[in-house]
Order: sequence, then structure tokens, then C-alpha cells
Amino acid sequence: MASVTANSGNEEHLDLADMRRRLTAIFIGSVGNLVEWYDFYAYAAFALYFAGAFFPNSDPVVQQLNAALLFAAGFLVRPLGGWLFGHLADHHGRRGALMLSVGLMCFGSLMIAVTPTYASIGILAPVLLAIARIIQGLSLGGEYGTSATYLTEMADQRHRGFYSSFQYVTLIGGQITALLVLLVLQKVFLTNDQIREWGWRIPFVIGALLAVVALIMRRNLHETDAFEAARTVARRTSSLAALARHPREVALVVGLTAGGTAAFYTYTTYMQKFLKLSVGLTDDQTTTVTLASLMFGMILQPIYGTISDRIGRKWLLIGFGVSGVLFTIPLLTTLQSVKGPWPAFLLIAAAWMIVAGYTSINAVVKAELFPTNVRALGVGLPYALTVSIFGGTADSVALWFKSAGHESWFYYYLTGMIAISLVVYLFMRDTRTHSAMHRHE
Repeated sequence: MASVTANSGNEEHLDLADMRRRLTAIFIGSVGNLVEWYDFYAYAAFALYFAGAFFPNSDPVVQQLNAALLFAAGFLVRPLGGWLFGHLADHHGRRGALMLSVGLMCFGSLMIAVTPTYASIGILAPVLLAIARIIQGLSLGGEYGTSATYLTEMADQRHRGFYSSFQYVTLIGGQITALLVLLVLQKVFLTNDQIREWGWRIPFVIGALLAVVALIMRRNLHETDAFEAARTVARRTSSLAALARHPREVALVVGLTAGGTAAFYTYTTYMQKFLKLSVGLTDDQTTTVTLASLMFGMILQPIYGTISDRIGRKWLLIGFGVSGVLFTIPLLTTLQSVKGPWPAFLLIAAAWMIVAGYTSINAVVKAELFPTNVRALGVGLPYALTVSIFGGTADSVALWFKSAGHESWFYYYLTGMIAISLVVYLFMRDTRTHSAMHRHE
């Protein structure tokens, strides 16, 4: 009897130790993810201030369009980052790939912080800015697939949706941090003219320093049990050859991502410009409304992730698809005509209640599609390709329609993208009950 009691005590101790190890790893992985996304989105948050320094033009819409095109350029190289870091993560471990990605992001942020303006070095200024964005794009292309894989593999099966939702908690948290830095600079330290003149460099210096901290923290990450188990059974083959054995899963990642990523970037990176240029809010009101709506969206992520652990992933995706098709045009049309920050916030919050059906679980759904030895690449590469085409270009497409005098056409474009993904959601299997998480090849 004493022996049984002792064994039970040991098992309980092991369970607690294992839970502590998992939570620590998820926390460190999430913090690093937050820093990466802060660095990447500091560009979007401060584009209203530094666009004139790199793209001299009297028309603010044209300046923002040029800045948005460089924002999109950071997305165009993400597939290369998804392939490179996916290969590293699947062949050499998740930990090393995560460390390399945050180190690369540090370099890109520091480069933006010290790049001279167009007035100082002419055309070389936007060229250097473009190179820095490409470096950041490579980093983030690798970060998404690797961190999604890491967080999902570290979570226990019953709470996988909840824990993996923290990828978007920290992703949105990075955007919030960038906006908080902007708000503090606006309200406490600098005038808008000072931010436009030189203060826009501050967030990129902060980002580089935070990336160093994240790099140090990631040195202590544990490798996942799934990768260690797969290491002994995985066949030696090239990454792309291994991925080619899963064409259905790759097509699913593309299909389920297209509408969701277009909606996500509409209500995050583009929304700041939309509130300023279309709704007509002041700089302070634009920052405050964007910040408040992002906080609301962040809170929704673990709630929706927990729901997916109870009812499955598929129903949340279908809910996003149906609601997005029905309400995108009315929401954006009404938002364009509102007066004041409070109704603008309520409308964007309503949009977040729709979009969270995708953002909260898209990482776990993709990770559950692939076996361990090709999971990071399977999640990262097709996702990065899709985001490059439909997510990173949302700013540019919307601003192009606006500059052409047909802003409302973008609302129909976004609705169409969500409708395409809805078709995929309706016919895919629920990955909570049809998961490849414990399969190795």
C-alpha cells in the first residue's frame, strides 16, 4: 500500500514537473514571438511618420502606398524564410531555428534604426530600407512555421487549441507593443513633428534590444519530445521532396489561410491607415482606437482556442467564413461613415469577433495536418506563400483602390477572399479528431 502511495506521489511529481517544463517553454517561445512581431509591425505603426523621410511626395496617400509596397516586400520573401527555417527546424531542431530567426530580426530592426533619410543619401535610403524589410521578412517567414510547430508540440493534447492560440496572442501583442511605444512617444515625450523628424527611429532601437533579450531567453528552450522521437525514425530526404508527399495538406493550408490572412491584415495593419485617411480620425484617436481594438482581439484568442478544444476546429473556421461573407461589406461601409472614435472601436471589435474564429486556431490546424518530420516546413512554406500573396498585399490593394477613387471595391475583394476559404472549411476534416501530431515518417 505504501509502495502504491509512493508511486502515485512520484507520478504526480513527474506530471507537475512536465507541466512546468511545458509552460516555461511555451512562455519563452511566446515572448520571442512577441518580440519578432513587434519588430516587424513597428514599421506599420510608424509608417505614417517616416514615409515622408524615405518617399518625398506631396500626396500623403502616395507616400503611404510606397511605404505599403515595402511592407509587402517583407512578405514576398517570407516563403524563402519559411523554406529555410522549416528545413532547419525539421532537420536540426526547433530550438536552433527559433534562435536564428530572432537574431536575424534584431539585425533588420537595427538597420532601419540607423538608415539615413532620402534628404541625406537620396535613392539609397529607400533601397536600404527595402533590404532591412527583406531581412525582417526572411526572419518572420521562418518564425511563424517554427513557433507554430513548437507551441503545438509542447502543448498537451486536451489543451492544444488553447496553448497554440498564444501564438496570435503574442503576435497581436507585438502590434500592441508597437502602438504603445507610439502612444507614449505621442503623449509623453515628443511632438508629432519630432516623431516625424527623428523619433520614429526609437521603436526600432527598442526592437533590436528586445530581440537580444529574446535570443538569450531562447538559449534555454527545451527541444520538443515530438522532434526527438521523429529524429530516430525520419527518412533522409530533402525537405521539399518530403513536403511533396503531402499535396492535399499543402493545398489545405493555402485554402484555409487565404481569406483569414486578408481579413487579419485588413483589421490590423491597414486599419490604422483607414482610420486616418478614410474615417478622418486624428493621429491620437487613430492610435487609441487601433490599440483598444487590438487588445480586444488579443483577449479573444485563448477564449476561442479553448472553445476549439471542446467543439473542434472546423466549426470555428466555418463561423468565421460565414460571418465574414455576410458582414464584411456592411462593417467596412458603416465604419467609413462613422464620426468619432467610440463607434469606430465598436465596429472593429465586431469585426474581431469574426476574425478570431480564424486567427485563434489557424496555427494548430496547420500543425495538426502534418507529420513531425515535415511539420515546420509544411506549416511555414505554404502559409508564407499565401500570406505573401493575400495578406501582405492587403495594404497595397486597399490603398490602390482608394487612390483610384474606388475604395469600396476593396470590401468586395475581401469578401470574395473569405468566401474562397469558406469553401475549404466546409469540406475539410476537423483536425482535432483527425490529427497527424503523433505520426512520424
